Amino acid sequence: MQSWEDPIADSRVMTSAAAPAVFTDPVASQDVPVLKEPQAQQPPPKQTHTFDEVVANPSTTAIVEATLALQNLRDEVEAEQITEAKERHEGVTGLEGIEMGADRIQVDDKKIINCRADLNQLVPFKYEWAWQKYLDGCSNHWMPQEVNMNADISLWKNPEGLTEDERTIIKRNLGFFSTADSLVANNLVLAVYKHITNPECRQYLLRQSFEEAVHTHAYQYCIQSLGLDEGEVFNMYRELPAVARKAEWALPYTNSLGDPDFQTGTIEDDQRLLRDLIAFYVVFEGIFFYVGFVQILSMGRRNKMTGVAEQFQYILRDESMHMNFGIDVINQIKLENPHLWTKEFQQEMIDLIKSGVDLETQYAYDTMPRGILGLNAPMFEEYLQFIANRRFSQIGLPQQYEAANNPFPWMSEILDLKKEKNFFETRVTEYQTGGALTW
Repeated sequence: MQSWEDPIADSRVMTSAAAPAVFTDPVASQDVPVLKEPQAQQPPPKQTHTFDEVVANPSTTAIVEATLALQNLRDEVEAEQITEAKERHEGVTGLEGIEMGADRIQVDDKKIINCRADLNQLVPFKYEWAWQKYLDGCSNHWMPQEVNMNADISLWKNPEGLTEDERTIIKRNLGFFSTADSLVANNLVLAVYKHITNPECRQYLLRQSFEEAVHTHAYQYCIQSLGLDEGEVFNMYRELPAVARKAEWALPYTNSLGDPDFQTGTIEDDQRLLRDLIAFYVVFEGIFFYVGFVQILSMGRRNKMTGVAEQFQYILRDESMHMNFGIDVINQIKLENPHLWTKEFQQEMIDLIKSGVDLETQYAYDTMPRGILGLNAPMFEEYLQFIANRRFSQIGLPQQYEAANNPFPWMSEILDLKKEKNFFETRVTEYQTGGALTW
């Protein structure tokens, strides 16, 4: 084969086969900076700020960092509380965060205590009796100023109008009740409401709280109308042992439920709640009020202090509904948590109620050392035993007082009649604004 030679080949610069060709840039001899690939800029190290530094130099960055740190801490604490609550079977409060996309509430999700369902949804109703009591309470609305106090003022100002014993009864009972209903309201708002984990029951508790405020208003209205020393009467529960003893008995149970560290969810804590509810509804509202009610209403039946007595008549009706609601709550807790109602716990509740009877009996002897208005202290002793037997039966405990009768049958008439001619001969009393009332 004939070979062909490139005529330009001789003019090329040939190099050793082992060395690569080198091209000399005529500008290379000049000092020209070599351009480098740009590198990603590293962020400055993240700074943290203490609380004192944020306060001393409240820059936007420091405040944002502190806010985020606080939110993270809050989320961690809330997560720990939720985990602990689930382990304890503890109920919600209604202040939890909103869970988007959560299922709708079903009736079976609801429980009277330790409920984990959303408490901000009133319906569907599970406890119709609680909602009905709320409606009945609204139908029974009244205000103290509606009661005419003119006859009471004239009688009180008349030196011959009342005996000293009768005046003592009026003042002692206004002294007890004026602060007792404040104690009840505090117990509801600061203690009971938190631990009852059902919205329809809470709805009635709100109504009851308002009615307790109306009752305190009524006592203040009576005290002001009669021109009594307000400081003396309202402070009586801290000055007279007969009045103080009942408040002292009740306060530990209120403080127990109001303990910020107390939560239900264990057998021991659930029994503690049940015990405090029995002390509150069965004893304080179901026994402690009745000597005073009988004394004041008995005066009204004799056409004395009819305005004060009429106020007490309305209050008695309200308090009877409060007590019945509380007993329904107690029985519902027992029904849903039968393991709480042990023999030992039942005996503890029997002793608790009997101690309340003894204390109220002593109050009757202290406020009525002599017979008055056809009443005497031994009659009240039997009456309190009769009332206590009813309370025992209402919460499923055996009656403790044999042959205890009701020496004041007219008290039952006050509670049993829907509408009657006011027995104080003042006006026809509408017991509610409409509909029938079932006690």
